[in-house]
Amino acid sequence: MKVPNIIKEMGFSVAYSYLDKNPEENLPKLLDMMEKIAGSEFGPQLEAFRYAATNQDSNWFKLIKSVWTDIDDEVRHTLFNNFFLNASLIGWEKQEKYRKQYGCSIPWAILMDPTSACNLKCIGCWAAEYGNKLNMSYEQLDDIVRQGKEMGTYMYIFSGGEPLVRKKDIIRLCEKHDDCEFLAFTNATLIDEAFADEMLRVKNFIPAISVEGFREATDARRGAGTFDAVMKAMSILKSKKLPFGVSCCYTSQNYTVIGSEEYFDAMIEWGAKFAWFFTYMPVGKDAVPELMVTPEQRKFMYDQVRKFRDTKAIFTMDFWNDGEYVDGCIAGGRNYLHINANGDIEPCAFVHYSDSNIKDKTLLEAYMSPLFMAYKAGQPFNKNHLRPCPVLDNPHCISRMVHESGAHSTDLMAPENVDDLAGKCQKRSEEWGVVADEIWRCNNCPNFGLEDKEETEAK
Repeated sequence: MKVPNIIKEMGFSVAYSYLDKNPEENLPKLLDMMEKIAGSEFGPQLEAFRYAATNQDSNWFKLIKSVWTDIDDEVRHTLFNNFFLNASLIGWEKQEKYRKQYGCSIPWAILMDPTSACNLKCIGCWAAEYGNKLNMSYEQLDDIVRQGKEMGTYMYIFSGGEPLVRKKDIIRLCEKHDDCEFLAFTNATLIDEAFADEMLRVKNFIPAISVEGFREATDARRGAGTFDAVMKAMSILKSKKLPFGVSCCYTSQNYTVIGSEEYFDAMIEWGAKFAWFFTYMPVGKDAVPELMVTPEQRKFMYDQVRKFRDTKAIFTMDFWNDGEYVDGCIAGGRNYLHINANGDIEPCAFVHYSDSNIKDKTLLEAYMSPLFMAYKAGQPFNKNHLRPCPVLDNPHCISRMVHESGAHSTDLMAPENVDDLAGKCQKRSEEWGVVADEIWRCNNCPNFGLEDKEETEAK
């Protein structure tokens, strides 16, 4: 029997209130109740969470506890309500309805660029190519959220450019759509006391702050004084008990710093509750292929992130090396998609090709477009989920999908032929394939095979 949303909301509210009274004592009891309701379906996950919630020496216990000690009560309540209830429980049911009805993917999150403008010019970043010429209006951003919520998407992430160039419009969106959770990838240099107070007021905005390591590496790529500005922003957020995370792009030049114990300890000391790791992608005419990590360097990050997950009180995600946890690529609307500042609806922030624009199509029409349906048909792009990406790990896949769908390059400064992009990734793809297949085999992962999905189907 389908449970009405009002019952879900009431149940969630009661559970949260019970947990909030004494999280250390009541979380294990709440898990016991959940296990009785859910039965064996979520047994292993609940057991793992129970261990984290009851073992006071574990890093996970420390992280959970810090959510109560370090984050403002109302902000925490809003986060739990929007993320767990709306985005994950109520939203998923809506998404499934549309998936079944239309046979397409419906994303859990939408990444969108309010503007192409940025106050920095970072080495290797394609956003700098666009200048400040591209902007989506507040009305367009608002309509994206409106359409998304109808289909169950309650999680919205801003990128750019520097999204906080549009901080007033972002706050307006947070106010109007207070049932959604908003996050932004930001260089943080525009975060000041006044904006932090606005964050505290709306309660549903979280920054993921881009840091390239420590002062030398950050300033080398982003400009002198950037690291100090970031540290000031983090200090403001921490003092106001506002949650934030760190966004790290690891390259051939900084991977030893990004993957070091010293850096993980520093992120925790700064006050970050999560860290998102990306690897450098050679996208755009100003790309620097030499910044791409080698297979050995990528494996180093694979090993380090997993090691510190067991010892450091910070939640981490590696969008390439964690493919095994999400069954491969999550782009193309499967879990998320990207809308650039020109309104082009792209499968991924790193895939600058599109056959749809918000000015001409609804979100649902875009989800059913040839490019997005090609993504759906192709996922996973490799049986080895440590090789998830159709660009970096399986470049022939992105070439095929773009050509067959008739998608065009969305880089307005210098359109990039998809075969040229694939060519820049081919050698690294082949080299990583050897290493990734060995890891996959040694870990006794199911469905192991050296062939990717297309090669298997061709046979």
